[in-house]
Formats: sequence, structure tokens, C-alpha cells
Amino acid sequence: MKKILFAASECVPFIKTGGLADVVGSLPKCFDKRYFDVRVIIPKYLCIPKEYTEKMEYIDNFYMDIGNDNKYVGIFKMKYEGITFYFIDNEFYFSGAKPYGDLLWDLEKFIYFSKAVLSVLPVIGFQPDIIHCHDWQTGLIPVFLKERFHNSDFFRDIKSVMTIHNLKFQGVWDVDTVRTLSGLPDYFFTPDKLEAYKDGNLLKGGIVFADAITTVSYTYAEEIKMPFYGEGLDGLLRARANDLRGIVNGIDYDEYNPTTDKLIVNPYDARDFRKEKVKNKTALQEELGLDVDPKKMMIGIVSRLTDQKGFDLIAYVMDELCQDNVQIVILGTGEERYENMFRHFDWKYANKVSANIYYSEALSHKIYAASDAFLMPSLFEPCGLSQLMALHYGTLPIVRETGGLKDTVEPYNEYESTGTGFSFMNYNAHEMLGCIRNAERIYYDRKREWNKMVDRAMAADFSWHVSALKYQELYDWLIG
Repeated sequence: MKKILFAASECVPFIKTGGLADVVGSLPKCFDKRYFDVRVIIPKYLCIPKEYTEKMEYIDNFYMDIGNDNKYVGIFKMKYEGITFYFIDNEFYFSGAKPYGDLLWDLEKFIYFSKAVLSVLPVIGFQPDIIHCHDWQTGLIPVFLKERFHNSDFFRDIKSVMTIHNLKFQGVWDVDTVRTLSGLPDYFFTPDKLEAYKDGNLLKGGIVFADAITTVSYTYAEEIKMPFYGEGLDGLLRARANDLRGIVNGIDYDEYNPTTDKLIVNPYDARDFRKEKVKNKTALQEELGLDVDPKKMMIGIVSRLTDQKGFDLIAYVMDELCQDNVQIVILGTGEERYENMFRHFDWKYANKVSANIYYSEALSHKIYAASDAFLMPSLFEPCGLSQLMALHYGTLPIVRETGGLKDTVEPYNEYESTGTGFSFMNYNAHEMLGCIRNAERIYYDRKREWNKMVDRAMAADFSWHVSALKYQELYDWLIG
């Protein structure tokens, strides 16, 4: 039995700010329980809903040195959907209405968390073969494993895997602060270890000291070895290329399933979508005050409204796009200029554009089910989950060929009648517009081809079970 511990800063259903939480919550359930004992450890935030904290069982507590101080470490545990979860308790660090806040404060609390994760293992009597660390918040776990914990028999053979969900976020602060908080000796703060461009960098530490590195799609693993995507760490990632692999994220098909989805008006499946899917469109058109027309092509967007997601391209051609015979439904929040841009077009083209500048899980499901196409022109996209949801709902993605979008959306080939969506290559607004207009042409003029593409999209398998098999291979390779 191989023992694996996932360490992360968030995890569904307890606490979620982004896709990381979905990975940490969904993936452990998909391993073959005959061969793998996978458990998860996260902070016990004060903002975790009461329905979960009430079920947690207190295990033990002790004090641990951190910086120049001694800090309380409480350990709680609960079983959820067959997986054992551990929670590190310290109200000094983990109170507050949100899991993240001020970066310096986050840095201190996740240095504390990284050290606490290792310190609790002998207390809970769990000796993992591998600790699987996620993002910069756990970047010091591989470092501590090779440093102060390495002299103990308990820790000597534990391997570590570092998964990069988004290289943009690295946990960077000045060297003196990171050194003081971590208690790591001076010789760890050199350019071949934790120092990067004169600062201390937690993610870099994780990448240098982990036994294997993964990221969330094959293409992103290649891209981050190049300066444009490498966020200053491309040289290090090239140096560790033999230990770096990309494994595409999955989605939870129990939660995102048009046949059983309770949040949509009209369930449908791959057999009856031709007649049934459109009822979701007319219901959403009514709900949002758009022209009710089952034949009109609807393009959905569910996203954080930021530069990374390609909204500068959309802003540039939105007026032109609105001259076409399409409706555009937007859901999300983010940078003020993009929020206001979409509000403006909602006002200008009220019967064609619906801007919903907030977040609603229920409305997101309705948009996946109602739309004909889903627009995602990202500048970079480590994996992306929205296009996977869109595929499963038979809503054809229109994407830029980058990261996980390139790996998961097969571009339509008119001559071979293949593909599950539409894609364009260069980060260029009119290239994107050309790609959208090609999708419109197929939708209006070649409806049978469009429907065949929907068939293929709904048949594509991006469930967590596929990803879990790839991680199992990695673990087998590491442990031998």
C-alpha cells in the first residue's frame, strides 16, 4: 500500500478560491484504494463552514518554533467521502473572513503551515511515501524535508512532488524576512536554491528541492521552460526538465453533468441534445431579458475578468462582434475596466449582450447548458477548467492555443470532419474574431457538422479518473 499525503492551502468542500481547491478535493477520491492510501492536510480556517467544523475530531496539540517564537499547533481530523482529512489549527494564523489576504502575512502563515505539516506526521502516526505539495503555499515542505527533518529516520525516505497550478504566484519576499520566518540557514539563500533576483522565493525552493515537479497540462509544462511564460523561473525549469511533467486536470462529472444537473432548467444527454439542449437557451434568454430566439447563436463567458483571460482582445473587437447575429452572456468579476466594458455593451446592445458582474454557481451551470459556444481567449492558461465543463455540456469552446486549452480542445477540421471546438494561435484580436466568425458560419450553414462536433465534445473524457492514473504512474516511478 503506497501512502500519499496531499498538502495544500485550499480544498473543496471546505474552502475554495479557485481551481486548486477542486484538484485537491476531487483527485484523492479517484485513486485505486487497493494500492493507494491518499490523505489530505489543509489549514483549519475560521471561515470553513460550521457544518464541517462541527464534525472534526480533535487529535492532539503541541508547540513548534517558528521564526523567533513558539507557536501552537492543533490537529483535527475528519473522514469525508471516504478520504481522511487533517486540519492544522492555529487561530492566530487562520482566523479571518478569507483564506488569503496581505502577502507578507500569507507568507508567514504558510511557512508555519509547511513546517507544521511535517511536524504533525509522527503525532498522527502517518508516514507517507510521498508528500504531494500544491503551489507556493507549500513550497517549503520539500526544503524542510531535505533540511532539518532529514536527520530523522521517520522522514528520511519521504519523497516530495511539487505541483505548479499557476507559475505567476510564487510567494516572494525579501531574503531576510524569509530567512527569519523559516529559520533556514544562510546557505539556502543562494541563486541555486531559494534566492531569485535578490529575493526569497518559496515556490522556487519547492521546485529546487522536490523529487518530481508536475504542472496541470502537457503544453503548459513545455511553455514554462520559455521566458514568455516562465515568470523568471524558466532557466530553473529547463534545468529540471527531466523531472517535470504535465498532467491535465479533470473535472468532477458528478457535479458537472447535463443529465443530472439540478441547477439547469432542462436536463439532456448526448442522445437527445439536438432537441433538449435548446430549451435551456430559451429559458436563459427569458431570464436575462435577451431576445428569445432558439435559432440565434449564444456565446457564453464565465471567467475572472482579468488580462490573463484575454479580455483586452474581446474589448478591442466587441463592437464588431455585436454586429453579428449572436448573443453574448458574461458572468464574472475582476478588473474594473472589464466589468465596466461589459456593462457598457449590455447597455448599448441590451437585447444581445447580458453582463452579469457577480458570481453565481447556479448561473454558471445555466450558461454552460444554454450556450452554443464558449469563449476563452486566454493569454496563458495552465490548465483551465471552464473549457472542460463546456465540452461536457456540448457547448463548443472557442479558445487560444495555449497551455491546457491546446491540450483539451481539438480544433475543428472542415475537411476531415474532426475536432471538438475552434482555436486560434496568435494573441491577436482579429484572429480571435475570425475564429469566432468561422464558428458562426458552421453553426448557421452546416448544422449537421456542428452537431457532430457536439457529439464528439460530449464524448471526450476529462474526468479525474484519467488524471489519477497518470499520477499513479508518477508515484510508482518515484517510489519504485
